[in-house]
Amino acid sequence: MKQKSNNKLPRNSNLGVGIAIGVGFGVAIGVALKNIPIGIALGVGVGTALGASLDGQSKRKSKSDDIQPE
Repeated sequence: MKQKSNNKLPRNSNLGVGIAIGVGFGVAIGVALKNIPIGIALGVGVGTALGASLDGQSKRKSKSDDIQPE
């Protein structure tokens, strides 16, 4: 029997990639500031914003590709 998937994000979402990159930079910033939790928190915030903006760009691009001139 198949289970219904409750995924809210499409499979090609860039949100996870943005968070991963942000956490990486956040850890580096946290080590430099000698306060890793603050760095991680900043990285997650910046990464979420980065991932959301990448998703928005890809959606706009796909919509413009769907529109064909008459």
